[in-house]
Amino acid sequence: MKIIDLSLPIDDRAPEAHPFWIERLGHKKGVRRLNWVMMKKSFPGRLAFLFGRRIIKPEDLPDGEFLSLETVHAPVHTGTHIDFTFHYGTSSQSMPSRYADEIPLEWCFAEGIVLDITFKKPGESVTGADAAAALEKTGCVLKPGMIVLLRTGADKYFGTNEYLYRYPGISPQAIEFLLNKGVKVLGIDTLGFDRPYKYMMADFLRTGEASVLWPAHFYGRKKEYAHIERLANLDKLPACGFKIVCFPVRIRNTGAAWARVAAILE
Repeated sequence: MKIIDLSLPIDDRAPEAHPFWIERLGHKKGVRRLNWVMMKKSFPGRLAFLFGRRIIKPEDLPDGEFLSLETVHAPVHTGTHIDFTFHYGTSSQSMPSRYADEIPLEWCFAEGIVLDITFKKPGESVTGADAAAALEKTGCVLKPGMIVLLRTGADKYFGTNEYLYRYPGISPQAIEFLLNKGVKVLGIDTLGFDRPYKYMMADFLRTGEASVLWPAHFYGRKKEYAHIERLANLDKLPACGFKIVCFPVRIRNTGAAWARVAAILE
């Protein structure tokens, strides 16, 4: 068995669409934080801490170190993550939208198939005809419940500003074509499922057509589906013959959740 990691990290060195930061508490400073957590509960304790008293001293701990602690202050759309219907709107298929922790887990462990759409340029839309042609080219049979991964190659730009705009978007027609075949989960190796913001906004300002704004996401109001954004390493996969695992982190009442996505090849 071979496992291929298809996830990108939450990396505080990389340019991001949404601001975030990671607070990193080292082992030495952790001793001070430990004492503060214990002593801040009462006014006398806080005063004692400020005047230098410590309940646990560095010499009480192995190597004078406590435990590290990292706190991630980040949107759920940072790093590889899964969007579900609450992110798209308050309703889907005329029913209340569901949160990311309500994605059926059986959707998240299934056979996978990779559609090569590297022929699409940044800012272009992947049409229904594009999706159909890419599927035919695989020579694989798309079965209900399979997870469809769309490979653009844009993951190679991760860590640079180009990652924010050098990719195509998926049209509602392409999504509809795949969902009509029984697919529930789609994935892509780009920042987002829609075209980059600068292209959508330029078209909207030029034409006034609201339909150019986030059409892939808004399609989820019409038909329930989940999509994975910010995948990587899809070029390392065959067209089919593998399984995908993409369980979302269980966070209460969010429209998306981080996920460690991997391919399993027998």
